[in-house]
Amino acid sequence: MTPPNPDAVSLRGIVKRFPGVLANDHVDLDVGRGEIHALMGENGAGKSTLMSVLYGLHRPDEGTISLHGKEVSFGSPAQAIDAGVGMVQQGFALFGELTVTENVVFGSEPTRRGLLDRKAATARVTELIERHELRLRPGDRVRDLPVGLRQRVEILKLLYRDAGVLILDEPTAVLTPPETERLFGVLRALAAEDRTILLVSHKLQEVLAVSDHVTVLRDGRVSARGRTADQTAAGLAAAMTGREVDLDRVHPPGTPGDIVLEARSLIVPGVEGKPLLDDVSLTVRAGEIVGVAGVAGNGQAELSGAITGLLKTGGSIVLNGQNLDGLSVRARRDVGIAHVPEDRAEVGSAPTAGLRENLAVGFHRKRPLVRKGFLRRKAIDDHAAAIIEDYDVRASGPAAAMGTLSGGNQQKAIFGRELTHDAPFLLVEQPTRGVDVGAIENIHARLVAHRDAGHAVLLISAELSEILALSDRVLVLFEGRIVAEFTKDEADQHTVGLAMAGGAG
Repeated sequence: MTPPNPDAVSLRGIVKRFPGVLANDHVDLDVGRGEIHALMGENGAGKSTLMSVLYGLHRPDEGTISLHGKEVSFGSPAQAIDAGVGMVQQGFALFGELTVTENVVFGSEPTRRGLLDRKAATARVTELIERHELRLRPGDRVRDLPVGLRQRVEILKLLYRDAGVLILDEPTAVLTPPETERLFGVLRALAAEDRTILLVSHKLQEVLAVSDHVTVLRDGRVSARGRTADQTAAGLAAAMTGREVDLDRVHPPGTPGDIVLEARSLIVPGVEGKPLLDDVSLTVRAGEIVGVAGVAGNGQAELSGAITGLLKTGGSIVLNGQNLDGLSVRARRDVGIAHVPEDRAEVGSAPTAGLRENLAVGFHRKRPLVRKGFLRRKAIDDHAAAIIEDYDVRASGPAAAMGTLSGGNQQKAIFGRELTHDAPFLLVEQPTRGVDVGAIENIHARLVAHRDAGHAVLLISAELSEILALSDRVLVLFEGRIVAEFTKDEADQHTVGLAMAGGAG
């Protein structure tokens, strides 16, 4: 085997400043050819900024970039792509109205007599899908794909362009464990083809499982680097946060009280007569966290939509004795539902609006944010500042556009906003998706404290370890039905995992 080239990617003394923020502070990074190199750090540590500098989205204020020993300077992503550098960002850059094939070839279309050669495009995309087992259909419209499949389309775009350096920013944040394993297989195969992989990730076990080398950033500086085989999860967590982190804590059970939410015989119709949610009934009590486990696509999104009012359903939902049937999303929130959605960009926030405006959502019709029908700017700013400080949301200030925050900081902002509502019922989906280990520990502690304050919490998560760590009861969804229920004492990885796969509970 040819030794890796240490100069496949070389960043020297990279400095990047934004108003009020020093994102990268003289960062050095070397990545060898044929290597999977993980870049870790807390939200706001500078990982995405550093990769954006490499990809040409930002010009460095200081420092140099070299590819394969030759110094380069990119003024745009197009120049980076021409040099063989591709990047999948946390926010997808896809056209919903176009097909998978059209998205993949966009900007690099095969032509025949000056026109798009659809047959050649479809053939090439199909070949890549099959070779890398991405399980996509070339003719599907992207708008109809779930989040996990959209992620695969982004990866497919890089493969189509034959990128020699692939940057993946939190690529597993939207993937199920089986999909993650398939992705890692793809990455290993690409590295074996002598491609260079830069993997930005918060997930310690994934980094330890798939990467060859790891670099850790803290507060914009390199705090650790080395061979992954020489690292431990605890050591990486400490390098990221500057303190010891309890990685394996299972929280003690709560003390359930009266039923807060009861769902009865919920049904969401599907295609060809098969319901997406099929006769689902459940209860959530005050002082209780009920976890919903299941492989993505087994009815979790439909259950959330049924409860929040985003989907029309059969059956009924009762919250503290009040029937919610026919109530709008807004009315349900007024009655007492808080919601941290799975898709923080499309559902949970307005990316182009300021952080202060996003944090005011749901509070903007009542005191103290409004008086005599008029919004009060100072009250809105004070409200935002309190959440930003309490939940350690790292941004240049309350006026920063929500979409400019890192994914993890967007998540912390939305999580803080919804808990601040102090609603009797909290529906939280993927609460720690894209969030670093220190913030995960904090979010888990806050969810438990929220439960212990007497709230009812329904937790939907693709992370089975998260479900087991937090839940007082675990429900398993499989093909739209609840197929098993476990107490905290009964639930473990094997038993719940078997039920998730359709086995006996």
